[in-house]
Amino acid sequence: MTDSSLKAAITESMKTAMRNKDKDRLAVIRLIQADIKRIEVDERIELDDARVLAVLDKMVKQRRDSITQFSNAGRMDLADKESYEVSVIQAFLPSPLTDAEIAKLVDDAITESGASGMQDMGKVMGLIKPKAQGRADMGAISGIIKQRLS
Repeated sequence: MTDSSLKAAITESMKTAMRNKDKDRLAVIRLIQADIKRIEVDERIELDDARVLAVLDKMVKQRRDSITQFSNAGRMDLADKESYEVSVIQAFLPSPLTDAEIAKLVDDAITESGASGMQDMGKVMGLIKPKAQGRADMGAISGIIKQRLS
């Protein structure tokens, strides 16, 4: 049973939080592990680093949506809790891409795929997604691609 280095880092971080009696951080790390374990059990597979990144990315996106909804409803206590969870989850994600790096990724993918119009957007996204997963908002990248291809 091989363990991905990202899963190992999450487990190690959980142990550290337990030793430091950091209950809030420990709760978020346990949420991460539960999500990963749920997918592993449901699909009967061992997640690799790329798939763990996708899980973490999805968790961050869900929490950002929740922050927006809680803020609009005036529930800043819940929005702050979600913000804290985002900060803990992001600690396991690679450093975010800069705007220049995103632009270069999009340009390279368009060139590599030979995309000439909107019908080629799937090809371009397919090339970018593995490189940008967990490091950039895929919705924003999608918008940039649409802008360049139209």
